[in-house]
Amino acid sequence: MGVATGLAVVNSFILIVLIYIYSRIALRTRATYSAGLAVFASLLLLHNLLTVFAYVSMSPFFGSGALPFLSAIGAFELGGLLVLLKLTI
Repeated sequence: MGVATGLAVVNSFILIVLIYIYSRIALRTRATYSAGLAVFASLLLLHNLLTVFAYVSMSPFFGSGALPFLSAIGAFELGGLLVLLKLTI
């Protein structure tokens, strides 16, 4: 559960960086695409923060068989966010 929680925290930090970048672009250029990306990243950040809360507060309710899948979901999301961050900067 620690790995899955750690991945969700790292994903949250990457999303904060992306929100900052997209918001700056949207404010400077008034581009609706960048504003939409900022909103999307904000919603995904809320999802990750709720995930961290759920993993920490409800960890006894998750079976040990689910843990590899939860970690894999976080790892795949991390991969996607790293690609998005690389394309953005």
